[in-house]
Order: sequence, then C-alpha cells, then structure tokens
Amino acid sequence: MEEFDIGARLKAMRTAGQLTQRQLAERAGVPHAQISNIEKNKISPSIATLRKVLGGMSVTMADFFEPERKPNPGPYFSADELIDLTSRVVINSAVSQTGLLSLRQIGDARLHNLQVLHEIYEPGADTGESMLQHASSEGGYVVEGELALNVGDEFRILKAGEAYLFDSRVPHRFRNLSGQRTVVVSACTPPYL
Repeated sequence: MEEFDIGARLKAMRTAGQLTQRQLAERAGVPHAQISNIEKNKISPSIATLRKVLGGMSVTMADFFEPERKPNPGPYFSADELIDLTSRVVINSAVSQTGLLSLRQIGDARLHNLQVLHEIYEPGADTGESMLQHASSEGGYVVEGELALNVGDEFRILKAGEAYLFDSRVPHRFRNLSGQRTVVVSACTPPYL
C-alpha cells in the first residue's frame, strides 16, 4: 500500500483554496514555518497540530485523509455518487464554517472539462468576504430560495427560476441572506475545485 503524503496533500488543499502558507498559518494560529515544514515533510505533525492546521481551511480530518476516489464515469449518477467538495472551498465567514454550505459535484469534472455542482446554502451561508476569482466561466440556476450574488461591483438577489452566467476572473461572492434554504445547480468550465 502506498504511503500517504501529508505534505503534498496539505499543499494541494491549501493551493486549491488560494491561500499562501502565511495566510493559512495565521488562520490556524500556528507559526508560518510549521506550515512550510509540514508541506516539505520535514516534520510530521501531531494529530492536534494537524487538526488545528486543517481547521484553518475548514477541512475535517476525514476529508483530509479520504483517498481521492475514482468517480463513476456516468452517464447516470445516484445521489450517493455525487462527490462532496465542500471542504475544498475555504470559507471566510464564521457562520459558514459550521457547515451551512454544501457543494456536491456530478461525475469527473476533469475528464469532461466541465464541473456541474448541486449547491445548498442554508440561511447565513456565505463563500466569504474574500471574493472568489479563477480562470473559468460559470453559470447557475436557482432552483429554490434566494441567492445573493456579487460579480465585481454588481450585486443582485436571484430568486428561484432566475440564473447567472459570468467570467469567473471577475471577483465574485455567493451568499444566502434569507431565512430559507437556497438550492442552486451550477456549471463551471474549466473546473475550479
């Protein structure tokens, strides 16, 4: 059995979340050098330290150590075959860190160069004050509830039946400001998460 590379996994998750080592160290409350040393496998962190570091990215120990599973090639997917990507999004909002945001991917996004997500935003869920920005195009359809969306300097609250489509290089943020659950089906190409 292949040995699990803690350093490589931490670095991959940190960079996917668009965090520098210094930013992660600050969020986790650990010295900057400790993040660097873990990623280079110079030190093996204690469980308590690793839990603290992962907490800075809102990632659970289970998600961190779960092997990358091979997705169903399709064309059909049951509800339990959707891939939970929630932990790959670094959430800046204290409210959202309680797990109020759920992102589940349909199939192998890299294989099709298209990421299709089923998103659930509970009341107060927020992708964070730091706007998201990545080299993609994305669109979505609000199935249920209301989605507050900032795209650059523009802001709008989309209701069920409304949709969005924009260049993801423009800074953006998703939130649920209502007291009801919001459900969105979205697509992004090339895949972001």
